[in-house]
Amino acid sequence: MASPIIDCTAHREQLRALAAELPEVPRADLYGFLEQAKELSARLPRELATALDKFYAEGTEDGYLLLRGLPLEADDELPVTPTSTPAPLDRGRLVMEAMLAVTGRRLGLHTGYAELRSGTVYHDVYPSPGAHYLSSETSETLLEFHTEMAYHVLQPNYVMLACSRADHERRAETLVGSVRKALALLDDGTKARLFDRKLPCCVDVAFRGGVEDPGAIANVKPLYGNEKDPYLGYDRELLAPVEPADKEAVAALSKALDDVTESVKLTPGDLLIIDNFRTTHARTPFSPRWDGKDRWLHRVYIRTDRNGQLSGGERAGDVVSFAPRR
Repeated sequence: MASPIIDCTAHREQLRALAAELPEVPRADLYGFLEQAKELSARLPRELATALDKFYAEGTEDGYLLLRGLPLEADDELPVTPTSTPAPLDRGRLVMEAMLAVTGRRLGLHTGYAELRSGTVYHDVYPSPGAHYLSSETSETLLEFHTEMAYHVLQPNYVMLACSRADHERRAETLVGSVRKALALLDDGTKARLFDRKLPCCVDVAFRGGVEDPGAIANVKPLYGNEKDPYLGYDRELLAPVEPADKEAVAALSKALDDVTESVKLTPGDLLIIDNFRTTHARTPFSPRWDGKDRWLHRVYIRTDRNGQLSGGERAGDVVSFAPRR
């Protein structure tokens, strides 16, 4: 089985040169920034371009692609790790944000979600004191397994995470569970029970419309698509089966995903691309020091013309509104 890790060290200077061609202030004209990134994506090193194209066409058994050894600023040249969101509109281009732009445009369209992070397309991911346990800003508790926005009609096809700073102790792990691996661990009865079956699902805080607990306002199919190579819709905290047989089947799926979980420790210069229709992911706890040098990731969501995510006319940089799966 081919490794999901692509070592980009040999292409670092070529990639740094591509990044330098992008506008210096991305948020001044994000549409223009991402459109230029599309043009630059045609000039990616052949090895990297081929890996991205293959991942788009076929995915991987592991459910992710990890680009390692990308260029980035020296740590003392980076701004301090953010403590608030969204990022200032005049913040200058960061190399890892540029890498998210160029590689992401090889895959599809960067998308913002109106209710999430003030509708911004680029998200800074950093520890925040007192963060909600379902938030990516939590740090000292486990962020449980979830398929990103599985309850959203316009669920992103890919979640991309780029690392400018790791946590001080290098403890934090991104966990990925692939349905392609987990499926072999499920018996036929469980697969039949979960396939194309709509189960009640709650939604993340940002999508609750200000209601503290609106309940299960969406319906999610845990397995759907091609029975032999299905898509996955799973959230350990939010999926809320009611019938005993459904609870038992979801528990079996949960165990299978645990059993096939792989861990990725993101280090500066890493860019992780998660296939959001075939995986669930999580993050283990770590201890921030609140010293301006805490873990700092950059996140974007990518939609493609698959899975009904595009209807035509969309642009990279668009922001969409919430519609729950029914």
